[in-house]
Amino acid sequence: MYKGQPNASSATGTKNRVQDPAPSSGICAVCLDGCPGPCEVGKSSYRGREVLYPMPFGKITAGATKKYPIDYSHLNIQGTCVGAVGVEADSDKALFPNVSTEVELGGNKNKVKLNLPVFTGALGSTDIAKDNWEGLAVGAAISGIMVVIGENVVGMDPNAEFKNGRVLKSPELEKRVKCFKEWHNAYGEIILQQNVEDTRLGSAEYAVEKLGVNCIELKWGQGAKNIGGEVKLKTLERALELKKRGYIVLPDPEDPTVQKGFKEGEFKEFERHSRLGMVEYDGFMKAVKHYRNAGAKFVSLKTGAYRISDLARAIKFSSDAEIDLLTIDGAGGGTGMSPWRMMMEWGIPTIYLQALAYKFASQLKAKGKYVPDLAIAGGFSLEDHIFKALALGAPFFKAVCMGRSLMIPAFVGKNIQRWIKEDKLSPEIKKYGDTVEKIFITTETLKAKYGKDFKKLPTGAIAMYTFADRLKLGLQQFMAGARKFSVKYIDRNDIVSLTKECSDVTGIPYVMESDMKEAERILLG
Repeated sequence: MYKGQPNASSATGTKNRVQDPAPSSGICAVCLDGCPGPCEVGKSSYRGREVLYPMPFGKITAGATKKYPIDYSHLNIQGTCVGAVGVEADSDKALFPNVSTEVELGGNKNKVKLNLPVFTGALGSTDIAKDNWEGLAVGAAISGIMVVIGENVVGMDPNAEFKNGRVLKSPELEKRVKCFKEWHNAYGEIILQQNVEDTRLGSAEYAVEKLGVNCIELKWGQGAKNIGGEVKLKTLERALELKKRGYIVLPDPEDPTVQKGFKEGEFKEFERHSRLGMVEYDGFMKAVKHYRNAGAKFVSLKTGAYRISDLARAIKFSSDAEIDLLTIDGAGGGTGMSPWRMMMEWGIPTIYLQALAYKFASQLKAKGKYVPDLAIAGGFSLEDHIFKALALGAPFFKAVCMGRSLMIPAFVGKNIQRWIKEDKLSPEIKKYGDTVEKIFITTETLKAKYGKDFKKLPTGAIAMYTFADRLKLGLQQFMAGARKFSVKYIDRNDIVSLTKECSDVTGIPYVMESDMKEAERILLG
């Protein structure tokens, strides 16, 4: 079964000249001398390593297009016409607006309350995160969900101040935290992620002590990531500093000839493969203890689509350290900085990974061990995905991490504001009106809630709130159809496998076998 398309992708700006490329290599069936080389092999012949990454770097997010044998579409949500859980079984009360989508995260005393069981992916040092941060952070705050500050923000802050290799001040990180805190209420939180470089720079300690951040997320292993991007460097000193810290800077700022002929903006920080964190038990335990001693009230771990033994390692270490949340990120999601072929061909796909995590968590629980709250990431976008993920992983999985789908509203909202000013609204948007109040369906709700402060809300935040409101309503409808009126009551019996292969992978009964014993009891007594 054909699962992926090699050698041509909109992510890398490549395509085949002919319609029938070779299935395995992706190279055109007839490769012609004289072709300008639009395929990935051809473009790599003159742009080289640049074609490893989705482009234009820092301005986009890219989602894997590989089709896996099993995904969440192979599950369907079960409905029922009897009973109700979490509300009185009364036709006047068992209504979908009465469904609660609130959850609490955190296995320890310091819990985080969410209005909706979702949170953003890590939004780090790329330009797209920086340029849209206000909408993302404020939108998360007013929606009552978590927003994650991704890796290396301090390291890439051109105005950051350091002493003895430790950060003293980072205006960019300070701005990101402030955006969220100014609008934060009882729900939601802001989390700061730590990669190897963040740990060395002391960004977590700075954020906790100086900025009032409560939640710190450790990140396991980096793999190959372009976390610098192609950015023109204005000074020789900055180029030398970044090269010293492991970035690839072109041309080489240590070359005397280059230094002699230096011109402002000449250097390009082309790429940097982020350091591979080497995971070991004692080091992880010490790190968790260190951040708690530093003042972090909520400690989480983000791990990726590594092999099965590494998933077991993540769950076991997290159990022993009694962390608050473990987020597991499966293959098939999105990226702003990872190599494209790595996104396509590396790691365990999300549904397989979650099924394994459920199995491992169940085994630990059966032995009386602590199991942290779990969250799943990797290709989720809408409310049916949320329900299925919570059901497949119940009772251990409490939330879904949504990367690209929670970034899109911030882009759309920001651009609608610009298009209004420039009178460039598309007909599809303009049919609803030509003002923020007319275009965004939630404006009256937000005006009632924030009064005169409504005008201070960035349109990216309004868009994110509007999308979150849609997710909430859609989730309420699915939950009411399953007669589950609180998230904590969602369980594995609320979904069914549409194929036997899906049943084999997930342990969820095949549709033609699910409920059969109960059906026979009803029929035959």
